[in-house]
Amino acid sequence: MQVLSRKLFKSTAIVSSMTMISRILGFIRDMLFARIFGADSGTDAFFVAFKIPNFLRRLFAEGAFAQAFVPVLSDYKQQGGKATLRHFIDRTAGTLALILMLTTIAGMLAAPYLIMVFAPGFSWQGEQYDLAVQMLCITFPYLFFISSVAFAGGILNTYGKFAVPAFTPVFLNICLISAAIWLAPLMPQPIVALAWGVFFAGAVQLVFQFPALRRLGLVPRLRFGFRDPGVKRILKLMLPALFGVSVTQINLLLDTLLASFLTAGSISWLYYSDRLVEFPLGIFGIALATVILPNLSKNHAAENTEAFSRSLDWGLKLVVLIGVPASLGLIMLAEPMVSTLFQYHHFGVNDVVMTGRSLMAYSVGLLGFILVKVLVPGFTSRKDMKTPVRFGIYAMIANMLLNIALVFPLAHAGLALATSLGAFFNASLLLSKLLKTKIYRPATGWRVFILRIILASSAMASLIYHCVDTSLWHNWGLVDRALNLAMWIAIAATLYAFVLLLSGLRLRHLSAG
Repeated sequence: MQVLSRKLFKSTAIVSSMTMISRILGFIRDMLFARIFGADSGTDAFFVAFKIPNFLRRLFAEGAFAQAFVPVLSDYKQQGGKATLRHFIDRTAGTLALILMLTTIAGMLAAPYLIMVFAPGFSWQGEQYDLAVQMLCITFPYLFFISSVAFAGGILNTYGKFAVPAFTPVFLNICLISAAIWLAPLMPQPIVALAWGVFFAGAVQLVFQFPALRRLGLVPRLRFGFRDPGVKRILKLMLPALFGVSVTQINLLLDTLLASFLTAGSISWLYYSDRLVEFPLGIFGIALATVILPNLSKNHAAENTEAFSRSLDWGLKLVVLIGVPASLGLIMLAEPMVSTLFQYHHFGVNDVVMTGRSLMAYSVGLLGFILVKVLVPGFTSRKDMKTPVRFGIYAMIANMLLNIALVFPLAHAGLALATSLGAFFNASLLLSKLLKTKIYRPATGWRVFILRIILASSAMASLIYHCVDTSLWHNWGLVDRALNLAMWIAIAATLYAFVLLLSGLRLRHLSAG
């Protein structure tokens, strides 16, 4: 049991540290975007043109495909020989490549219609609409590249090679930073340089996977395999999973659709606030989900229900331990964070205030976002795709109703809050089902654990509320903003950890056993 805990901790730490590098570069990237391009109709057009293929990537590659592919691959790894495994990978790779190529071509041809569907408000602004269509044609091939990256990452993660897939997103940020600094000044419309940065980033990320696959002897040879039993299993599992695992991404896209009718800059404000929430979600939530899926799939393949439940329990404890203070910290330090990262040149005080509002609203749901990432594998690892689908549909309907109710009084922040509440609704349905069917049986000590988290989080929140004047950040320069923000984050985190230790929490209480 202790060996399992150490292995899971180590794997999660590897993915988190690699993701941390990517997220830090992502912040540098977004700071450059805000500094060079600001928040206007041009940036709104780019963010929509990037969001559409990125949404499809999360929905298809990281969502449905990953959740279907990894459990089937684990079965082949556990029960079949190396030749059978290679045959399965080759057929899957060829089938995936064909589907992606056809989808990419169709997406580029349908770009004018996709912009009208996903950002209908742009159709009223001729220049903005044309710019969005132009950039979507450039960015759409990113779907082909990055979905192929997800396929390679699924193989590597199944073999416990987490570092390469986790480090790969770094290249997206490097390419976009390079495009913003060097390519943008050379173009008639500088913002279009970012679209080309996305295109080249996809190709670079795919090439980066090949050495790691070669070391495993599993570089795919493309073969069509629609009739292959393994491929059929993946396709069958994928259809319901398209909704189940990616409902949050659908809700975020609905936010963009409605925000296209709001004040210019609304999409950009939502983008920047979403990026800040993505930092803890990516470093911890996605990292944990990446590690836990292969482990749960292995436990299910071995028919070890006790280990399956222990792994879920370990993941949920970590979610609460880190998710609660991260959510509170983002809510209470929203404007200081936005000001420190983005308030330069074309990104003014009003942009900081507006982005801060949506950041607070998204932060409310951070714990819900992470819970969904960890709970969905509890179903998909057992090849149960229907349950997350059903709950995902319920959550999406609730989110749509909340969008309509909250967008009028709260504008773009209402859209963010609706997404947060929808995530909690989805998480509560998933957890209730796992408990009701006894697939997940909570270990002892949860009540004391929750009380410790509440005590430590309350102490941290009280410190920030009474000691931090968030209005000061608007008037400071970069150095003062960064130093003060880093200082208060460090003090708050230290107090949180100190109160937890003082209350008796120890690492053994987080053990997967």
